[in-house]
Amino acid sequence: MDIYDDFKNRGLVYQSTDEVRLSMMLSGGGGVSFYAGFDPTGNSLHVGHLLPVMAMRRLQCAGHCPIVLVGGATALVGDPSGKQDARPILSREEVAANAAALKSQLAKFISVESGKAVFVDNAEWFSSMGLLDFLRETASRFSVSRMLAAESVKQRLDTGLSYLEFSYMLLQAYDYYHLNKHHGCVLQIGGQDQWGNIVAGVELVRKLSGSEVAALTFPLLTDSSGAKFGKTAAGAVWLDPSRTSVFDYYQFWRNCDDSETGRLLRLFTDLPLDEIASIEGLEPPRINRAKEILAYEATALAHGHAEATKVYLAAGSKFGFADSKGEIETSSAVAKVDIGKESPEDLPGHDVCREELQPEGKWIVQILSDSGLTSSNSEARRLILGGGVSLDGKRISDVNRKIKTNDFNNGYAILKAGKKHLRRLHLV
Repeated sequence: MDIYDDFKNRGLVYQSTDEVRLSMMLSGGGGVSFYAGFDPTGNSLHVGHLLPVMAMRRLQCAGHCPIVLVGGATALVGDPSGKQDARPILSREEVAANAAALKSQLAKFISVESGKAVFVDNAEWFSSMGLLDFLRETASRFSVSRMLAAESVKQRLDTGLSYLEFSYMLLQAYDYYHLNKHHGCVLQIGGQDQWGNIVAGVELVRKLSGSEVAALTFPLLTDSSGAKFGKTAAGAVWLDPSRTSVFDYYQFWRNCDDSETGRLLRLFTDLPLDEIASIEGLEPPRINRAKEILAYEATALAHGHAEATKVYLAAGSKFGFADSKGEIETSSAVAKVDIGKESPEDLPGHDVCREELQPEGKWIVQILSDSGLTSSNSEARRLILGGGVSLDGKRISDVNRKIKTNDFNNGYAILKAGKKHLRRLHLV
């Protein structure tokens, strides 16, 4: 299948500058260079960042060369797109550390072998550029009225937009020009909220060099309730396992709504479209096998097949396997996992110090919050009062309950919050 048609069939296309030309460009004999940008405003990507990452992966597999731009310069400015308030201003040292962390995460999704991908940091060209040179060469090409019409700008005019943020569009546009000039980049991809910034780059390339380049954006995702995709009660779902455990990452995908399973399989896995079509229509409870496949594949991409296998077995050991007899055909590697090797040791853990339990025990609400099962003490109280907390299978209904050393069996106890979230408490 033509890669552009594959993008459309997977739901990856929201807008493009010239659909016919872009399709021909991507289906031609030679590969093209394209780029996506990621501002290192934090030290980890989260699930909400994954759409452009998966698009880069698919384009690379189709023979095209990704240019991965980590915005060490633009992160110092802050993109106003989709934000109600200005981002906190980070130090140069923080941005540099974040950039290194993001490069490491992105390398798990795309091949970084020599010649197959290019990693760049826009601090490389902006740090040595004079202000007057930038204003004369770049800013003079922009119409303020056009900039004010951009959605990312209009949404912030009422709440306040600094000139620093207003200039972000110019910097991103210049990135495209620089990459076109020095790396032959002819396509920029990004989320739909980036359309104004990306088109500004397309126009700047044409004005400064006369070259025609293209743009493609992806839809912003929401879950079945209309909330921003990638958020849970405990907050964002991160790719960094120190912020979101691999088990919780797996469970995020495993617990998706039945109606969302097919869409998420198309967007976030490499499974063939015909296979996805055959399993997304499974009736409950068999649809749970499709959700296991989604969770395994998404986790394997972010953390590797070994880690995905561990958490798949750990989850199955506690909640059961959706297709223990292997009756539902799939090309996913999860079908080859021996489910007879499940181990509770692979469950996400949380250490509880003996000293904290002396002499009266530790408040269950605090343990729920400290372990990451809830995002706050108030949420923990609500969950307990609603009957959603248990310790080793016994429901806890008293919000004042203290956990003591005799609650642990051989130094361990399973604390469960809701139907699918748990921690293996370890007494240390």
